Amino acid sequence: MNTLEDYGTYPNDVTDEEWEFCLPYLALINEAAPQRTHPLRAVYNALRWWVRSGAPWRQLPNDLPPWPVVYRQSQRWFKSGVFQRMVHDLRVMRRVLEGRETTPTAGIIDSRTLQSTPESGHRCSFDGAKKRKGSKMHIIVDTLGQLLALKTTPAGEQDRDQAAALVAQAQKITGHTIEICYADQGYTGEEPEKAVRKKGVELVIIKLPEAKRGFVLLPRRWVVERTFAWQARFRRLSRDYERLATTIEGVHWLAASTLMLRSLQKAGDQRSPLQRKRLEKLGLWP
Repeated sequence: MNTLEDYGTYPNDVTDEEWEFCLPYLALINEAAPQRTHPLRAVYNALRWWVRSGAPWRQLPNDLPPWPVVYRQSQRWFKSGVFQRMVHDLRVMRRVLEGRETTPTAGIIDSRTLQSTPESGHRCSFDGAKKRKGSKMHIIVDTLGQLLALKTTPAGEQDRDQAAALVAQAQKITGHTIEICYADQGYTGEEPEKAVRKKGVELVIIKLPEAKRGFVLLPRRWVVERTFAWQARFRRLSRDYERLATTIEGVHWLAASTLMLRSLQKAGDQRSPLQRKRLEKLGLWP
């Protein structure tokens, strides 16, 4: 088996502290298993390089594990939902460090359209509002902008039709603690309001001023827009390059976990003894 020193290093590589947190999630089999010829950390570093750079699989650098190895392992991780679980625990930790409750009571919902490519064209449609053919990524975040749930649909699907399903996912993840959800005018209507209310959530529409000139910063709405801006740093998410909807969703969870790890590490450097005690009591990263 090769060692980690046999591979190149890149700015997006996981740090020692981050790897200590990630390993229990990523080790679907024993890290020292005889069939493993490449260190799991090197494979994870290669996957992080891939999502950040946006390169095709076959163009992974030669000083990283071979692309078939990284691809097959990434599919196992996506199908197992390891990055969803990682994001959930990271969200709890970040909320504790911010002095908030472990689960949110409010969410913000929105969507963005990803331009299609030949790989994803078979499941795309035309977005009349954005004048673009592609896939639409619907997400819901907490008030810190941290990902709670997401869903992929063809771009022609209406936002309002996905609100109830997305809120239901978020409620399941948080233990039904969400009480209110903010959205833009694309979610206006009696039907989405009733559907969301059945999930125990009040849908609040943030409307634009009657006379709009230029950019207008809308309350609450800017949080989810900032999350989309964070995701735009990953070039693999600039378009829908994936053949399967489950893969593009997995890539979004991977990007979210990468951002939250770095953010949490910076916040954790300044945590107080009380915050440390709360994290230890929850059984999370000390």
